[in-house]
Amino acid sequence: MTTSKQFLVRTAARNNAEWCAAMSRSHGVPSAFGEAAWAAPVRTPLYYPDSVTLVPGADPAALVARIDTTVPGASVKDSFADLDLTEAGFRVLFDAQWIHRPAHAPAVTSGLAWEVASDPDTLSAWALAWDNGDGNTHLFRPELLDDPATFVLAGRSADGRVVAGAVASRSAQVVGISNVFALDGGLDTAWLGVLEAVHGLFPSLPVVGYEHGDDLAAAVRHGFEPVGPLRIWTHRGQV
Repeated sequence: MTTSKQFLVRTAARNNAEWCAAMSRSHGVPSAFGEAAWAAPVRTPLYYPDSVTLVPGADPAALVARIDTTVPGASVKDSFADLDLTEAGFRVLFDAQWIHRPAHAPAVTSGLAWEVASDPDTLSAWALAWDNGDGNTHLFRPELLDDPATFVLAGRSADGRVVAGAVASRSAQVVGISNVFALDGGLDTAWLGVLEAVHGLFPSLPVVGYEHGDDLAAAVRHGFEPVGPLRIWTHRGQV
C-alpha cells in the first residue's frame, strides 16, 4: 500500500469509527477512542462493530480486552486487514475495500428532491424506506438527530415519498457515506442521487466509505477508487 493510500485508509477508518460512536451514543452505548482503536465495552447496535482499528498493527489482546465477548455477536472492524483474531475466538465474516472519491459533482442529476432529516417524522420515513420491510427501523433513533456531524440524507420522489437515501458523516477532512439505498433503480440510482446530495452539502470534501461485492462495483462505476482492504471479524461468544 502506498503512503497516500494508507493515509486515505487511516482517514476513512477514523471517519467510520466516529460514525459508529455516534450511532452507539444514540442507543445509550458508551465508547472511547484510543491510539490504536475505537471500542465499546458493551454490545453495539445491530450491524455496527464493537471496535474499529485506527492504525496498522493493533495489538489483538489489547483490542479484545476492550470489548465484550461473553455473548455472541461481538465484532471487530480490522481496518487494515492485518490482524489474526482466530485464537481469541473470532472468525472472518467478510472482506471489503475502503473507497475514496475526489470532491466533484456527478455528471448528471437524479431528479429527486434531497433533504437532511431534521425531525423524528422525517427520520422515521427515511428508516422505513431504508429498512424496506426487514423490521429494523428502530436502529435509527431520534437521538441521532442531535449529532452535529451526522446527516441523514433523504431523497423524495415527485409524490413526496422517501425513495433513496444514505447517512453522511462529516469529519475534518472527508465525508463518509454509509447505508446507501434506493427503492427503485438499484445501486446506480442510489449512488447517483446520494453523491448529488453530498456534493450539494460538502462541495469541497472528498467522499469515503467501504463496500464489497456488487456494492463495491457500483461505487467504482460512480467514481470511487478502492484504496485498501478491511476485514470484519465476528465472535461466537462463550459456550
